[in-house]
Amino acid sequence: MTERVPAEVFPPGEYIRDELEERGWTQNDLAEILGRPLQLVNEIILSKRGITPETARGLAEAFGTSAQLWLNLEAAWELYKTRNIGPDPTIALRARIYSVGPIKEMVKRRWIEYSSNPEVLEQRLLEFFGTAALDEPPRVLPAVARMSTSYTAYSPSQWAWFCRARQLGKVVPVQGRFPPSDSDRLVQALRALMRDPEETRQVPRILGEAGIRFVVLEHLPKTKIDGACLWLDATSPIVAVSLRYDRIDNFWFTLMHELKHALNRDGLQTGELTVDVDLIEVARMDRKDRPPFEKEADGFAENALIPKAEMEDFIIRKQPLFSETAIRGFAALQGVHPGIVVGQLHHRGMDYTKLRRLLAKIRDYVTQSALTDGWGHTVPAIS
Repeated sequence: MTERVPAEVFPPGEYIRDELEERGWTQNDLAEILGRPLQLVNEIILSKRGITPETARGLAEAFGTSAQLWLNLEAAWELYKTRNIGPDPTIALRARIYSVGPIKEMVKRRWIEYSSNPEVLEQRLLEFFGTAALDEPPRVLPAVARMSTSYTAYSPSQWAWFCRARQLGKVVPVQGRFPPSDSDRLVQALRALMRDPEETRQVPRILGEAGIRFVVLEHLPKTKIDGACLWLDATSPIVAVSLRYDRIDNFWFTLMHELKHALNRDGLQTGELTVDVDLIEVARMDRKDRPPFEKEADGFAENALIPKAEMEDFIIRKQPLFSETAIRGFAALQGVHPGIVVGQLHHRGMDYTKLRRLLAKIRDYVTQSALTDGWGHTVPAIS
């Protein structure tokens, strides 16, 4: 028997029957040769049992063929049997649904309710994204913005994060009006909290008094989002942080970076989303292709934590060895936590491995007062 492509599709059992007749073998002979039960051989010939990889190998040895031939014959026959079954439109719909959103994570985080009915699930996804069709960009920007950001520039998980952050921002109350009358005073009020990790609990209040909504939203896998500045309208900015790294230096750098975006009204008129992905590392590398407004926000955040001239003077005086005593003394002089000094050293590409113990955690403090979605904090679905 040689390899061949059949002109018509027949059950593999018919080929086996032909081979038995050619050799003058009985089914019992083949069973003895294969070392398998006669019933199994009979059921394969009658198409009552499929050919497994193990059986295919045995048939290949018995008839001098390849095992792949018998597996191909089996696969072709099984596919042929479904020839009269029409396409299932629900499969295509499910594929589209799962391509525009991380459904498993969104259900797990209770952003949407799961349904086995794909049409119902599609409607819930459309309501979440605020669109009329799955191929439309999610409704993240206000009407005053022109949507120039490419819909394909971000992953489905990142778009889901943006939309959820904006949903959360809608329900955050603010006590003041934006823009604040004195932005320098706002920065100083925030900077006064940088000495003690517990003081981060006051961030939502201080931002709220400036008309800025603050939310904490745990990142989704592989999104690498650190923060974003979103807008409900021209006077309602939302500063959202993911606390992807539970470190005091990352928190304050990200917060001040997004605050600058808000104060500059970045993205409001251009329609470009001001989202920061892998912010700390990208800012540290100082990429040449980084947009000017991002570089400006980096510089603002850096100076808000520790004035650049004073940080550079400290480095010149103490490098290459930065003792814990020296860092604590400099931090006290600047009125910030020592972890922020360590973070600024890392920001400038310096080794901080031996000083990691100074990088205090802040997540538990921030989430006590901020509207938080993640780490066990559940917020009801918001339309």
